[in-house]
Amino acid sequence: QVQLVESGGGLVQPGGSLRLSCAGSGSIFSIYAMGWYRQAPGKQRELVAAIASGGITNYADSVKGRFTISRDNAKNTVYLQTNSLKPEDTAVYYCNAAVRTVVGGPYYDYWGQGTQVTVSS
Repeated sequence: QVQLVESGGGLVQPGGSLRLSCAGSGSIFSIYAMGWYRQAPGKQRELVAAIASGGITNYADSVKGRFTISRDNAKNTVYLQTNSLKPEDTAVYYCNAAVRTVVGGPYYDYWGQGTQVTVSS
């Protein structure tokens, strides 16, 4: 079993910052890509940022220049530093990871339970 646990969400004023963390545990042999998605009420879940094991990153256009994704491979942890937050960033943020649980096995997608980010004055 693999678990992803997010933390760091909360209520912040426009222009503020939050640092989200997602730690993986359990039967993890290796992790290829890790990422953050978000889902606002009435909207589809969307990719916010992703990072491959080698460090290559990808960002949604709406967060470029404001959000930074990073990872600590030794800790199976991914971070999302969110700056200059806007009300439209309000959503539940989910962690995702492509995990291999055995040597030579396939990668499977795992999801965290989500953490609420609310940007409001």
